[in-house]
Amino acid sequence: MVQDTGVDGFELNFSCPHGMTERKMGSEMGEHPDLTKEVTSWVTEVAKIPVWAKMTPNITNIREPAAAAISGGAVGISAINTILSVIGVDLDTLRPMPTVEGHCVPGGYSAQAVRPIALRMVSQLALAIPEGVSISGIGGIETSHDALEFMLLGASTVQICTGVMLQGVKMVEELKEGVEKFMVDKGFSSVEEIVGKSLPYFSTHMDLVQRMKAAKRSKAGEASRDNEWAQKDITEKTAELTSN
Repeated sequence: MVQDTGVDGFELNFSCPHGMTERKMGSEMGEHPDLTKEVTSWVTEVAKIPVWAKMTPNITNIREPAAAAISGGAVGISAINTILSVIGVDLDTLRPMPTVEGHCVPGGYSAQAVRPIALRMVSQLALAIPEGVSISGIGGIETSHDALEFMLLGASTVQICTGVMLQGVKMVEELKEGVEKFMVDKGFSSVEEIVGKSLPYFSTHMDLVQRMKAAKRSKAGEASRDNEWAQKDITEKTAELTSN
């Protein structure tokens, strides 16, 4: 499935979760890097304009199909689409919801609820894909604050659907004003300077533990606590922690 991006290119959709399972298309195709690369190469071979590949979030590692799409010729990656979900079960009828003639199929969950997941996946892509490949961030963007978060984590553009459905196109004014104010307040001279600015602060769990230990030791009176505790048994440690 393809769609116009509005920026002199189009988007190859490997992420649509609705009604695709019988034909092995949409998100099911996006779950297989080999198919993603193959179809992307077909499109880019004949396309006269740039092609972005839209990634499904319904996968363990979003970087693998993204890398495959780039190998197939995509100039950019769009992420993410909706997340397969079941919204609940009617306890009177015992039917999963929403129902169509009493039956249901998992559908796409979107808007603000998916934004943290989208931010995580956009940052993973930004840290993994080659320089020069753009990312278009999608998922719960309703304000300039939301858009800026995606940009700081590596997205050079953002896409909005539910936000416009809820607020109308007037929301674009707040987006423009909010981004402009942020740039002035932080001293950015161009939007491009914002992109990826927060990525260097990602680390590993082990590094965070070491940083925390170092910070504790740097405080007055903390330097010798670890050594003191190392000389005590578990009973002494517990008593010390629970004493008044």
